[in-house]
Amino acid sequence: MSARQQFGLRNDRGSSDALGLALLTPAAIGLAVVIVFLGRGVDSRATVQSAAESAAQAAAQERSVPAAIAAAEEVGRAMLVDPTSCASPQVMVDVSAFRAGGQVAVTVSCTVSADGLELIDPPSTGATTANAFAAIDPLRATEGTP
Repeated sequence: MSARQQFGLRNDRGSSDALGLALLTPAAIGLAVVIVFLGRGVDSRATVQSAAESAAQAAAQERSVPAAIAAAEEVGRAMLVDPTSCASPQVMVDVSAFRAGGQVAVTVSCTVSADGLELIDPPSTGATTANAFAAIDPLRATEGTP
């Protein structure tokens, strides 16, 4: 018979391990949710920048202002389809310099969604915005020019 058993001493190691696990589990879950939210923010910035660049390039390939605006909006919105990383997308096209040798500017913005992250009540990060410019070929004919 061991000394612990002889004097009636118990081993409480198991209960202290369970208590530690019970205290650490909510913190670990909270940390995981924060990491997911931060990842959404990074994904949102990358997606918005890529959408702006692609939309500007699509607009620069067109031969008329209406076609350039339509192409930029179509490409921009097509790239912003994930509502978790980019909710309420907006595509704004500046064609004030749309001419041979000119440029097209596109601004894309959206907000990071907090859906599914109510556990940590993330702060509103505001809109994520990106600007991109694309040059129009100086030898390219536009609508109304030969």
